[in-house]
Amino acid sequence: MSISKDINGKDIIREGNGGGNVTRDIVAKLWNLCNILRDDGITYNEYVTELTYLLFLKMLAETGKESRLPENYRWQDLDHREGLEQLEFYKQLLLDLGTAKKVNDPVVLAIFTDAQTKLRKPTNLKALTDAIDALDWFSARNQELVASPKEERLGDMYEGLLEKNAAEKKSGAGQYFTPRPLIDCIVRLVKPKAGEVIQDPAAGTAGFLVAADHYIKLQTNNLYSLSEAEGDFQRDRAFRGLELVPDTHRLCLMNLILHGIERAVDCGDSLSPDGEMLGKADVILTNPPFGTKKGGGRPTRNDFSTTAETSNKQLAFVEHIYRALKAKGRAAVVLPDNVLFEDNIGRKLRQQLMELCDLHTILRLPTGIFYAQGVKTNVLFFTRGKGDRGNTKAVWVYDMRSNMNTFGKTRQLTAADFAEFEAAFGDDPYGKSPRIDQGEEGRFRCFTREQISDRNDNLDIAWLRDTSDDPEDEMTEPEEIAAAIASHLQNALKAIDGLMEELN
Repeated sequence: MSISKDINGKDIIREGNGGGNVTRDIVAKLWNLCNILRDDGITYNEYVTELTYLLFLKMLAETGKESRLPENYRWQDLDHREGLEQLEFYKQLLLDLGTAKKVNDPVVLAIFTDAQTKLRKPTNLKALTDAIDALDWFSARNQELVASPKEERLGDMYEGLLEKNAAEKKSGAGQYFTPRPLIDCIVRLVKPKAGEVIQDPAAGTAGFLVAADHYIKLQTNNLYSLSEAEGDFQRDRAFRGLELVPDTHRLCLMNLILHGIERAVDCGDSLSPDGEMLGKADVILTNPPFGTKKGGGRPTRNDFSTTAETSNKQLAFVEHIYRALKAKGRAAVVLPDNVLFEDNIGRKLRQQLMELCDLHTILRLPTGIFYAQGVKTNVLFFTRGKGDRGNTKAVWVYDMRSNMNTFGKTRQLTAADFAEFEAAFGDDPYGKSPRIDQGEEGRFRCFTREQISDRNDNLDIAWLRDTSDDPEDEMTEPEEIAAAIASHLQNALKAIDGLMEELN
């Protein structure tokens, strides 16, 4: 659940995975369709991609937007067929919808480019189309959803499916999914506004962009309080992003189109010249991928200086962000601990970040909130300064990690878990609200730039004695234990790679 304000200042509550029991019921039914896919030999990491093709056709039919598809390539054309004829028609449909000769709509073309199904049995395809057709998408009894546009309701259902997939360890989708309560917390604090350019250079399935759009719509009566030109900007030009992985990019486009956002995210690498084409932004919200560039490659950006010689993706993404921010632009970025303490290039990057930007707040996140074990992360909030020197005077650090509950399947992260941090952060999206240093026994403390310099610019700051149990001590499932071991091994290899890079 997340809480936002409407234009009259009243609280509006939004469920994290789509808005209530009815939505969760439909999400559960959609996820159960994966049993049919598994029976046809389709693996976990292909589930949602397979469903996306069918759901896209169905949802265009539900929202009256089938004109985006060429005639004879629509839901009913597929649904009324039977047996082998249906399967052969479906395979040809996927091929043709990814061909520019057949499709004029760039979003449809991007979703279906190189699309193919792994379904082999006609009975399984028929079972899927029948089940999707039978779902009660817009029953009058769905009182909790009546106030939302159809696209928003379908978008919430699709987000719920993405979240379900991310929670399934076998799918491997967790690396592209940031927990919704964390995203909504960040958006509430950064406060994106209508008319601002909002960017995510590592868009994943577009969680940050969708949440920012939702927040802005709450402030603008679903954009109706804006002029026609302002509304057009919000729908077509307010959001920008890149996603590197083609299959994830499909899911991203599907999520965006169901929330009424068009032409926002391209498939590309922000650490290549593609990233320069994103342009400047007023707000950047992102959770860059963890690890190094594939094959140990370096960024190929002409404008990079500090991170030009590193394969550490998180460091390079930070440089992209502070270079892409407009003056007084604000950013919130999720980063692993190593970005805060790595020496050499890491230290140079932090120094440049604090010179160019006001790094006003760091949130130390609890462990267990991501779908990969052993990952310790933070959120850095900063504002691009007008000048190029001395913009960070002090950094406030909030420790939400020490002596915290263990999060996981049995104790899920909620909006309430961020309430104390949001109160301490204050209402100013630039981090300039009056704040109270809670001292050595509290969770919120202020460190001057001079104090940080004395620490060799190490921002991995902790002062509370952590007496809580290690979350991994409570693991009982073999899959979780194996995932934790694999994560520790991967982190060790990354550390070795970093050392070898420095030695060379």
